Amino acid sequence: MWFIMAILSAFFAGITSILAKCGIKKTDSDLATALRTIVVLLFSWLMVLVVGSAGTISEISPKSFLFLVLSGLATGASWICYFKALSLGDVNKVVPVDKSSTVLTVLLAIFLFQERAHLALKLSGTLLLAAGIFLMIEKKNTQQKTQNRRWLVFAVLSAVFASLTSILAKVGITGVESNLGTAIRTGVVLVMAWIVVFLKNGKTSFLMLKRVPQNELLFISLSGLATGASWLCYYYAIQNGPVSVVVPIDKLSILVTIAFSRLVFQETLSKKASLGLILMVLGTLIMAL
Repeated sequence: MWFIMAILSAFFAGITSILAKCGIKKTDSDLATALRTIVVLLFSWLMVLVVGSAGTISEISPKSFLFLVLSGLATGASWICYFKALSLGDVNKVVPVDKSSTVLTVLLAIFLFQERAHLALKLSGTLLLAAGIFLMIEKKNTQQKTQNRRWLVFAVLSAVFASLTSILAKVGITGVESNLGTAIRTGVVLVMAWIVVFLKNGKTSFLMLKRVPQNELLFISLSGLATGASWLCYYYAIQNGPVSVVVPIDKLSILVTIAFSRLVFQETLSKKASLGLILMVLGTLIMAL
């Protein structure tokens, strides 16, 4: 079951990037992150009510609660950096850098959680992933002679925080119903996201809310729903399956993202980037199968 959930997580994560990109053409990326987190939180608590796990919140150990909070903080930092990168660069560039978190996560899972079954295959798959990511990060040919490289800094930071999120969540979700754990950590992300908005914009934050175009608000909301669905599937998967396998499967979301970025934004891949994508998929399949 965890394997199916990991695949569903990848699909929903893939369409999240496209929906979010559509929602931040004119809207500030930090504000968009804060708005979509509201949707994710509502969706998460709805699922908690559906499965009836709200009453078990008092049974969560201090250790699990602490790591859930820490994973929420890491997620918030990753989101803020990720959507800032999306607002500055092409989806085809940002997503592969963000997916580099897979390499660090797998290595940490092997070291911290002793997930050493089929170690040679996992390391081989990780090597292919790293090579593929490197090729996809290569500068894409465009008509512009110069490009803003700030997106790369934010994309790298997003990857680092995303890796920490998976490791911290694995510890925090132990013994906790996965939907409830997702809802708790989403609450942390929501608080963090709005703090960033108010620190950055002050009193003008309320004016910015009124200026968000309705069509972008729709895409932001849809991206929140997609994220919520992805999270629920993902944290069920890492609770019941090995992190070093679940994370690479989840990162296959790049296939969905690349396909939709071609259809929606007409973003194409260079030959090097296409080769990199193939290597990333092969590396993931080696670890997953």
